[in-house]
Amino acid sequence: MKAPVKALVFAGSTRAGSWNRKLAAAAARIARADGAEVTELHLADLALPLYDGDLEAQAVPVAVVRLKELLYTHEAWIIATPEYNGSYPPVLKNAIDWASRPIAHHPEWKDGRKPFAGKVAGIVSASPGALGGIRAQSHLLPLLMNLGAWVAPRQFALIKAEEGFDPDGQLGNEANRAGLRAVVDQVLWAARRIGEPHAAP
Repeated sequence: MKAPVKALVFAGSTRAGSWNRKLAAAAARIARADGAEVTELHLADLALPLYDGDLEAQAVPVAVVRLKELLYTHEAWIIATPEYNGSYPPVLKNAIDWASRPIAHHPEWKDGRKPFAGKVAGIVSASPGALGGIRAQSHLLPLLMNLGAWVAPRQFALIKAEEGFDPDGQLGNEANRAGLRAVVDQVLWAARRIGEPHAAP
């Protein structure tokens, strides 16, 4: 019997009341119900500094190595991205930039693409606006593909996010629940077929 898919679920926001953190939590519940071994990552907990080449040259922050390990040891990802000015937010870009940087002379992380290559990523978003963050998704997709990830064709965008959740943080509309479930199902389906789970580096 195959081991369960290891899924990393996170939002591109550090705000405690973020709609996308709520959406990520909803996706995590669906993935667990489908048998995945889920890790919920909060980028705020990593406290990543703003990418700086001079800082990198002095010493790569421990949090960056931890992020690389989390990305690498989970073959499936669900990313909930906010939309800022028609694109994904700087906190998400900063995390990806750090994670994709090679660490010179490091036995595991000399290849910057290692945390991304062969991963299956699903992109979802939530926004108070009428488009639900779909423009942020369209920018994030080519970035992940360029780094070697396989991005699920299905996507989900929650419009009018302030009306989308019940008091318990659940999506209150069956059509929205089905849309999010479709993304999670496709990501887990693909991850089970693309490769076996990686061992920790």
